[in-house]
Amino acid sequence: MSAPLIHAQGLIKRFGDFTAVDGIDFAVQPGEAFGFLGPNGAGKSSTMRMIGCVSPPSGGSLRILDMDPVQEGAKIRARLGVVPQEDTLDMELTVHENLFVYGRYFGLSRKEVRGRARELLEFVQLSERGTSKVQSLSGGMKRRLTIARALVNEPDVLLLDEPTTGLDPQARHLVWDRLFRLKQRGATLVLTTHYMDEAEQLCDRLVIMNNGKIAEEGHPLELIRRLSTREVVELRFSAEPPTVEPETFDGQVARIEVLPDRLLLYTDDGDALVPVAHERLHPQSVLVRRSTLEDVFLRLTGRTLVD
Repeated sequence: MSAPLIHAQGLIKRFGDFTAVDGIDFAVQPGEAFGFLGPNGAGKSSTMRMIGCVSPPSGGSLRILDMDPVQEGAKIRARLGVVPQEDTLDMELTVHENLFVYGRYFGLSRKEVRGRARELLEFVQLSERGTSKVQSLSGGMKRRLTIARALVNEPDVLLLDEPTTGLDPQARHLVWDRLFRLKQRGATLVLTTHYMDEAEQLCDRLVIMNNGKIAEEGHPLELIRRLSTREVVELRFSAEPPTVEPETFDGQVARIEVLPDRLLLYTDDGDALVPVAHERLHPQSVLVRRSTLEDVFLRLTGRTLVD
């Protein structure tokens, strides 16, 4: 295996007395899509800011592209592409002008940046909007333009902080499609997200963060197989869910999670459990689904990703 592009050991970030990132270890390999999954306040964005060389670590070790982000931050930033949580596009410029100006910041010649802008607009499916002012674009178009802008310097690593937050489902899937194509080209992606389906779609490997620490690490499907059951039966009630124990279901249920509006029964055979649940608990409605990363997170932390 080649040397990691990003390597952290015991990484810490403090803000006064508050520890946002509490001694985490991780490594990102070339060509990998690596994710930080967790709720707001878990420490994901603080970690990304340290990787992006805009916030110095408070402790531990961090190497990016085999360089020290404190001493060689400018050199590292020149080789990174960054998609922040909030779009920072120039609304008064056209789509093409946003790419052209950004490319010139990296010292690209006019000819080179024009050619690259043309290729990138085609890649993010915005070729026909090149002369449009940014303020006229939809949220999904702006997000795709932000991704194009982050690629203008042909970065070694693309950092994406909550890349699809605030987008409608159709726009989100368009962004996922472009990011998946980048993966196919061998790009190295590092992203934060609190969308379970986004992490499952895009990440080769991820860490689940909670309260500044890493709770688990692995491939999304491997984490689900290892830390949850194959299926989940969701029971909803007209009033507060009843209190029950796994033993109520004669060994069919591995564990039970009680949420404010429903019970989650973890089992390897949801269809077989449904008639038993109806007979013994009389729920208002029943849903059988596969386990997700949210179920893994719920087991690890006792809270949902959208808390």
